[in-house]
Amino acid sequence: MFKEALREVVEGTEGGIAGLLMDTSGIAVESYAKSDAAFDISTVGIEFGVVIGSIKRAAEMLEAGATHEIVIGTDKLVTLIRTLGDTYFLALALTPDGNYGKGRYLMRTAAPKIMAEL
Repeated sequence: MFKEALREVVEGTEGGIAGLLMDTSGIAVESYAKSDAAFDISTVGIEFGVVIGSIKRAAEMLEAGATHEIVIGTDKLVTLIRTLGDTYFLALALTPDGNYGKGRYLMRTAAPKIMAEL
């Protein structure tokens, strides 16, 4: 179920490269990558997992509420991250010219289905 949900998000997003479901300790639950992906999405998730923890703590310290979404943009890659409770997150890697809005929408609609299976 998880791989199919990730595939739908990646393939449904213009510029989508790979998707990942990971727990906050850095263990990948499932991933999906297009055959031409130039990187390992699990490694991206592990590295950004540390950042997610810091952002969540900062939002709590600022009394801004729970963190739901994080976007990290670089020259070659944009990574959209959607938290799933305190334990898991979804990540979508896409090209810088990809459709961020569609990716965000597909992640938001996939999240409840994924959470129900977790």
